[in-house]
Amino acid sequence: MEKYNDWNLNPSLRELRLNVSKAEKSTKIPAFSSSSLQSSLIKFKQPKPLSLLSLCLGVVGRHLEDIIEDLPEISPTLPSNIKMVIAAIARRRKLLNDDAIVSLAESSWDMLDVSGSDISDSGLSQLVKMCTSVRAMDISQCRKLTPTGVAELLENCNSLEVLRWGGCPASEETARRCSRMLKPNFRDVVRESWEDLDIEIAPVAQSLRWLVWPKIDKDSLEILSMECPRIVVNPKLSPFGYRGVEVPREALPNVVLDDPVVDDIDPKTWAVSGFEARSRVPLTSGYDELPLAEKFRRAFLERDTRLAPKRAKNERQHQRRAEGEWTLTSGYDELPLAEKFRRAFLERDTRLAPKRAKNARQHQRRAAREWVSMSSRAKSMALASQVTKSMYH
Repeated sequence: MEKYNDWNLNPSLRELRLNVSKAEKSTKIPAFSSSSLQSSLIKFKQPKPLSLLSLCLGVVGRHLEDIIEDLPEISPTLPSNIKMVIAAIARRRKLLNDDAIVSLAESSWDMLDVSGSDISDSGLSQLVKMCTSVRAMDISQCRKLTPTGVAELLENCNSLEVLRWGGCPASEETARRCSRMLKPNFRDVVRESWEDLDIEIAPVAQSLRWLVWPKIDKDSLEILSMECPRIVVNPKLSPFGYRGVEVPREALPNVVLDDPVVDDIDPKTWAVSGFEARSRVPLTSGYDELPLAEKFRRAFLERDTRLAPKRAKNERQHQRRAEGEWTLTSGYDELPLAEKFRRAFLERDTRLAPKRAKNARQHQRRAAREWVSMSSRAKSMALASQVTKSMYH
């Protein structure tokens, strides 16, 4: 019976070996680490298809320059999240200005990114009066903003926790002039007791905690650290946070505020206007720590951008001058002989006009000297003058 049962076992069970040595285990059983397994899963992970809404917004974003002027009439029918997506696409396509952002703004927005746009003090003033519950805002590289607009921002946005500014020479100058607005203001501190003090601490930006200013100068950093310690300048990502408080994503220097808004939008949407997602230089390192070649490259790009309008103007002037000369010289051989003589005489007369004026002035001075020497009255007057001088001497 035992023999019968033995022969009727499955062949795979008969070949099963229970006593396997450690050497055989190590050679026959491959060991998969968690990292290799995770990398293999990522490799075979399929990209998530875009939703119909994202595809429609991509089409709108590609043709945004055609409807940007009609946004005040279109935007009232759009939901708040769609308006934020359109504003983010307009910013990437360098189409965001005062009219566009004001027509799209919603009071429910808690984040605003207008960096690198053409927004001015007037547009920012209207914007912050509508979006008073903003917690994070990026106004870096806005060359048209002045301390007047920044003061409106700090006065109206009482929930502001993260502020990002600087990035270009004009914005850096505005940031340095506005840094004093963040310091506490103590008034009438001479009193007998603390209860009698009339103290106003930070009249604006009371909730501001994080300031992202990549190119901050040493003096401003020292002043803010000493006189306004509640504001953390350029915080760094750390697993332990900063003084027990977790650093928000919006306060990290290498983060774009509105990236989550366009996460589901095809990047080709804003590539149609030449927008390129350039790899950023780590903003935690100061300008003085950059290599010399990088400093020269940045200075050259800044100078080239500054002189671009003047070069375009000179090019247009040269083009108009060339067209005018071509108009004068075209068809010269077909003109009559008398017209050719007239043009040659006018050209010769124009060329010799300065020399003729000079000769006329010379002749006039020579005639005046001859009249003085030949006139008897002039001689007598000169003789009387000499006699008068000799009498007094």
